[in-house]
Amino acid sequence: MAEKKSKSSNKGGKKGGVKVYLIVLWSLFVIFVAGIFFMFYGIVNEWFGPMPTFEELENPKTNLATEIISADGKLLGTYYIENRSNVSYDELPSDLVNALISIEDIRFYEHSGIDRRALFRVAFGVATGDSDKGGGSTLTQQLAKNLFPRGENLSTIQLVIRKLQEWVTATRLEYNYSKDEIIAMYLNTVFYGHNSFGIKKASETFFGKEPIDLNVEEAALLAGVVNAPTKFSPRRNPDNALNRRNLVLKRMCENNCLSAHDCDSLSQLPIDLSHFGVLDHNSGQATYFREFLRGEMTDWAKTHYKPDGTPYNIYRDGLRIYTTIDSRMQQYAEEAVREHLSLDLQPAFYRHWKNNKMAPFALDSREDVEKVMTLSMKRSERYRVMRNAKVPYDSIVAEFHKPVPMTIFSWDGPIDTVLTPWDSIYYYKFFLQSALMSVDVKTGHVKAYVGGNDYRFFKYDHVMQAKRQVGSTFKPFLYSLAMQEGEYTPCTMVPNISYSIQTPDGKFWEPKDSGKEKFGEEVTLRWALAHSNNRISAYLMKRFGPQAVIQMARRMGVTSEIPAVPSICLGVCDISLYEMVGAMNTFANKGIYVKPIFITKIEDKNGNVIETFTAEKTEALDDVTAYKMIELMKGVVYEGTGIRLRSKYHLRYPIAGKTGTTQNQSDGWFMGITPDLVTGVWTGAEDRSVHFRTISLGQGSNMALPIWALYMQKVYADPTLNISTGDFEKPLTDTALEFDCDKYEEEQNAAVKPEEAEEDEF
Repeated sequence: MAEKKSKSSNKGGKKGGVKVYLIVLWSLFVIFVAGIFFMFYGIVNEWFGPMPTFEELENPKTNLATEIISADGKLLGTYYIENRSNVSYDELPSDLVNALISIEDIRFYEHSGIDRRALFRVAFGVATGDSDKGGGSTLTQQLAKNLFPRGENLSTIQLVIRKLQEWVTATRLEYNYSKDEIIAMYLNTVFYGHNSFGIKKASETFFGKEPIDLNVEEAALLAGVVNAPTKFSPRRNPDNALNRRNLVLKRMCENNCLSAHDCDSLSQLPIDLSHFGVLDHNSGQATYFREFLRGEMTDWAKTHYKPDGTPYNIYRDGLRIYTTIDSRMQQYAEEAVREHLSLDLQPAFYRHWKNNKMAPFALDSREDVEKVMTLSMKRSERYRVMRNAKVPYDSIVAEFHKPVPMTIFSWDGPIDTVLTPWDSIYYYKFFLQSALMSVDVKTGHVKAYVGGNDYRFFKYDHVMQAKRQVGSTFKPFLYSLAMQEGEYTPCTMVPNISYSIQTPDGKFWEPKDSGKEKFGEEVTLRWALAHSNNRISAYLMKRFGPQAVIQMARRMGVTSEIPAVPSICLGVCDISLYEMVGAMNTFANKGIYVKPIFITKIEDKNGNVIETFTAEKTEALDDVTAYKMIELMKGVVYEGTGIRLRSKYHLRYPIAGKTGTTQNQSDGWFMGITPDLVTGVWTGAEDRSVHFRTISLGQGSNMALPIWALYMQKVYADPTLNISTGDFEKPLTDTALEFDCDKYEEEQNAAVKPEEAEEDEF
């Protein structure tokens, strides 16, 4: 009996122990659940730190690049802190969505922000030491982390809390957004490497296309890159990238998004990076224009405000700037500058100065050369930095004579070399620069803008920043005044003799001409302008005076300082290419000056138009005077200094123009006018002491005109531009306009009365 009692009591003891054990387990479970509840309650109520507000979830803040868009819809460049632009789900190809879900979150459409199966898989992996089971974060959790970053150097406790905060944020995102919107938001926030934030910039950088145009293998690559942008970069680690892409293709096959046959076929393809290009501030199209526009937009943003009252920021707010630049014409302009300078003019310049000890300076002594070089040293960024750092002058000079590694410009591509900074300055002195601006006649829209040879190496903009002597391209202002006064026509005869003009200081100024053609004879004004005759310009200047000519230039948009001296008729004043093109456009636009503009409209990140732009217009000339000037300037092309447009470049369409060559051939100009486009070209060196020493090489018809010709050849050959090849429209007037000067002279002689003719015989 005692034995039975003992067994019975043991059983009771065991049952009691089990009961206590279960109570402890349940207690621990309740405590755990309560702790989890308490933890999440505290997270939601921000006990452990701030959480994204409802407004922030509705409008998540990311740094969006401002896009610069051409008139024909091409992306010219961006201003950014992060090179990012958003796209909507409708702009994403299905292959990209399938690739992303297959490799990152296979149950994306099944969970509500947190994938429990994935969490159990991760927990099992940790418990078993098998870390290859994959991560547990869903796309929504990753989006939460991208939108609201964790920060750095978190402790383990902080990291756990931050992870739980991301869970809460993920569930809120799922509540506020559709699955499609979350996919688009995720792809917009991901970093792909190579300075590309978001799928749109990644597509442009890796493949030179919009996301919607990605094919399957390209979509698979971009879906795979996001896991580790450096490790899977096709540029830096091509083998890793190929393996990763093929893994994505395999997962797509397993997820029934791709057939086995297609998977095998696509896996054999190499990664095509033929269109790879990192778009930064120094590369791409229209770099000088984009840099000029940056300054304009920065000033604009200071006085324009977002709905919250803060000023716009071009680096963060995702604006879209619609410009007037046509990407096709911009390409033709850049090609024309490069072609003439690299293949023709620069080689001729080297030959011209070969074996000359003073090269490339047309100066009298080595001391003068030293002064120019020293001034250039003091203008350099390297010098500025050292001076700001309080480095003594002698030490700076010594640094400029120490060899250092550097990359220098050449027309065949950048060269990595070792040079002293002083020698690099001397090296760059040899390069001739050129600038081009092309404007639509009626709208004033700037269609092409080339500020120099290569913005990476030459930062100075010769369209807007530079002001150089304009030479004979100034003469049309003087001739316009003569035509407008009524007593002169293109066929008016003037003695081609020397003329002297008394200057304000009592001296006499008398210009010379390089040639003696028709000297002492009577010539027409058309002939005089066509051959850029200086004596006839002096005759007209003596007739009208400097102030009247300056007023004419002002009405035609020239704002630069012009000295009131007789020699301005030869273009001794400094004017920008921008001003000159705008002024010459007045002739083609029937006497209406249209201030050239660069932007048509600006939108915010949501596509709302903030501001639109139209050109300012003022009447500068009457339409008859403008047409007379067109006919005068046609003579430059048909028989004068611009005749090689027809003889060499075979441009037979109606063209008016004017060449310009300044003192010592330091600057060469050509202004070309057609019914649809007015385009100006300047060519010269950085220093005015660097130039050709002969007029045959240094004149505008050799330095600048060929660039205009090459550009217009390409423009005329492109039917998509719809550039007119017809003639200029005549004004609606009853005035008889005769521009055949031989015929005009015959008519004038026939109109002479018999008694007058008899008197003329004596």
